Amino acid sequence: MSDPLDHVFAALADPTRRAILAMLLEDDMAVTDVASPFEMSLAAISKHLAILAEAGLISQEKRGRVKWCKLEPDALRAASVWMQGFGQFEPVNLDAFERFLEAELGGAGDD
Repeated sequence: MSDPLDHVFAALADPTRRAILAMLLEDDMAVTDVASPFEMSLAAISKHLAILAEAGLISQEKRGRVKWCKLEPDALRAASVWMQGFGQFEPVNLDAFERFLEAELGGAGDD
């Protein structure tokens, strides 16, 4: 994938990564805190975080011994602009996008 938009949509395709982004809407979080609600290894969460970081959706910073994650909401701007071209979405209306995906995918990935 060479198009940054491809990376964003690939990152958003996974329900775990979308859940992580929703958590980071509240505040920056340590990697261990991001991992705590999920029933998977820290290594698996780290892979999800790496994909989100590669897509530019989050940034990571080491503070002392702790690695922190921060949401980078501007990374969704290009995806929002692309979706607006279809006339179905308002700017950065992720709720509408989620409803659209649920309708298109038949609710796949519901937790």
